[in-house]
Amino acid sequence: MPDPTTRTTTAIEPSRLTFGLDTFGDVTLDQSGDPVPASQVIRDVIAQGELADRVGIDHFSVGEHHRPDFAISAPDIVLAALAARTERITLGTAVIVLSSDDPLRVVERFSTLDALSQGRAELTVGRGSFTESFPLFGFALQDYETLFEEKLDLLVAAIEGEPITWSGTTRSPLTQQSLYPPLERALPTWVAVGGSPNSVVRAARHGLPLMLAIIGGSADRFAPYVRLFHEANEKLGNDSLPVGVHSPGHIAADDATAREQLASHWIHNRNEIGRERGWGPSGIAEFDAEMQHGALYAGSPETVAQKIASTIRTLGVDRFDLKYANGPMPHQQLMESIELYGTVVIPRVRELLAEGAARGEQGESSPFDEV
Repeated sequence: MPDPTTRTTTAIEPSRLTFGLDTFGDVTLDQSGDPVPASQVIRDVIAQGELADRVGIDHFSVGEHHRPDFAISAPDIVLAALAARTERITLGTAVIVLSSDDPLRVVERFSTLDALSQGRAELTVGRGSFTESFPLFGFALQDYETLFEEKLDLLVAAIEGEPITWSGTTRSPLTQQSLYPPLERALPTWVAVGGSPNSVVRAARHGLPLMLAIIGGSADRFAPYVRLFHEANEKLGNDSLPVGVHSPGHIAADDATAREQLASHWIHNRNEIGRERGWGPSGIAEFDAEMQHGALYAGSPETVAQKIASTIRTLGVDRFDLKYANGPMPHQQLMESIELYGTVVIPRVRELLAEGAARGEQGESSPFDEV
């Protein structure tokens, strides 16, 4: 495996990069400014996934939440509907809250999805930054770390193949257990990390790809986590494992339109969550700072493409997922953003990275040399 301290832009192969879209099924507003029923939001997410498939996006992932501002609580059901309506796009989670789920049921559900989609299912699992599922399904928050560690260990045992023999403290042991339907292939599984070094090392220890949730501040501050992941994999003797980035954004015809469409919804979403978590109120100044210098990939197709390309160069990642739904933005604006992402932004990012390689950017210093 290459030494992570010497990774440069030459490691980026534009043709190997993949691009995705993520949504939590944010409850949107209709043309009158009234909330759309959750049932219609789910149907709209299906339409959004169909469009993503048509415009050539590689991945479409939906998150799991159990609260009034997000409509999707059962990602596998939504993805199963999309499996019947799409042809090529990967269908995944962003994320499934493994700590409050049963890993064996997760594998059986996604083995079923993989069969329905003819090999297009994938998982991204996380501890859960939203914790409503813990009391809802009878789990104690004081067991937060233990639940995820043991359930991830069991999940990895299940996707590695049968029969499963496993023991831990959070459930009864398993001996020579099989799951149905059996997996036809190794199920692609990513671990989502929000910025904890221990979580980065955990993903490497289990031999799973890393998905970095970069939702605020400059992306380059995550360079140490990428380096740590590569170093941990090298020490563990793992094959080179991919790293992805998940960040919010919105695309419109020009920067001003994107700002006008997104600002109020982003601020609303940020403040609703912030009140629950004790954050101070946000406003247009924070929005503009994130749009200009932070982790908000919003603007014209050229603006967003330049920013994504910069992040890929800086971090040396293999995948970029845009969280295209951010607060109660209307469905039609989300559809326009998806179309621009697939038809203009992604091709432009590949072009920018190829142009950089052709200019001989391999002479640049590694971003990891400075962290």
